[in-house]
Amino acid sequence: MKPQRIPSTTSLLFALLMSGTLLSGAASAQSAPAAANNVAPSPWDQQANTVAVQAEALFDNYRFRDGETLDHVKIHYATLGKPHRNAQGGIDNAVLVLHWTGADSRVLLSPTFTKALFDPGRPLDANRYYLIFPDSVGHGQSSKPSDGLKAKFPNYDYGDIVDLQHRLVTETLGIKHLHAILGISMGGMNAWQWAEAYPDMMDGVMPVVSLPMPVSGRNLLWRRMVVDAIRSDPEWKNGDYTTPPRGLIVGYNILRMMIDSVSALQHEVANGQAADKFLASTRVTAEHVDANDILYSLKSSFSYDPEPELSKVSTKLFALNFSDDEFNPDRLQVLQTVVPKLEHGRFVVQPGTSSSPGHFTMTRPDLWAQHVGEFMRWLGDQPSAGN
Repeated sequence: MKPQRIPSTTSLLFALLMSGTLLSGAASAQSAPAAANNVAPSPWDQQANTVAVQAEALFDNYRFRDGETLDHVKIHYATLGKPHRNAQGGIDNAVLVLHWTGADSRVLLSPTFTKALFDPGRPLDANRYYLIFPDSVGHGQSSKPSDGLKAKFPNYDYGDIVDLQHRLVTETLGIKHLHAILGISMGGMNAWQWAEAYPDMMDGVMPVVSLPMPVSGRNLLWRRMVVDAIRSDPEWKNGDYTTPPRGLIVGYNILRMMIDSVSALQHEVANGQAADKFLASTRVTAEHVDANDILYSLKSSFSYDPEPELSKVSTKLFALNFSDDEFNPDRLQVLQTVVPKLEHGRFVVQPGTSSSPGHFTMTRPDLWAQHVGEFMRWLGDQPSAGN
């Protein structure tokens, strides 16, 4: 499909993100009315970088790892910058940027991320790098359950997500070697998987707020609670609901409680009135999220387990976590144990503050962009002016 440029429009992304809107289908109470399937247009549609080139890759008769097939899998993606070719004709400046659960390329192309990471002089200056932003399968404008198959959509996992990202990079874009991968949360978990599956295909990977261990403990419990809340709700109707099941609202409340840091919630929810406001806000958000899409995206993480293959990681790996991240608790000392064993491994645990939002700090790249700069300099890149 011919690449297209996004029209310029006004956005509320930053306000939505900071008020707790995490998921790509989310909308505020002032958003446009919900569509027929009760999923409001994503506010990120109104926000994406106007220079970004939008395109789609189609993979016919695609077989997922569990054996299920889909006649056509669509992977939507966006790019910023231009490919540079070396003396051998290969692209040598490609950087793959991977989003988190429930998000898509649009949030990564918002002013919040663009100004911190992709503008001139920033660590991933789009004048210097060829930036690739795929919507992972099950997310955004790529093939997903809410397109029509609902609960009949094939069960995908993180392995399938990475498989399709790899086909996009190698087959659609013709790139044999990536300069770098930056992945955030789920995207960071995918970055660990890339480093294991294709250790010679990139100069380095940077997983942000993710750990090289199976989803377990509190991280597993909250995911299971959300999945069970949706599936056990009679309104879910085995995926054939016509209105958002109440179980999704309960599940989203659990997610919001887990996504923020303890100190941030203590400040935000100081009394009963504040709690009412918080819960009302999360309810509005949940009512504009597709339950099947969220159910599938959470299930896809259950088979994630990079631990047995960590010895295969030979590329440079720079891991970043936040000390107040309750999803990936630093008290487990996973990065401190694993990264020193890698051939080329570094990590940073950025201290939380009384106002930092825990795992949600991922949505504030201005707070951690300096570490992206450190990573790129480690790869041998000289800083641009202003970086």
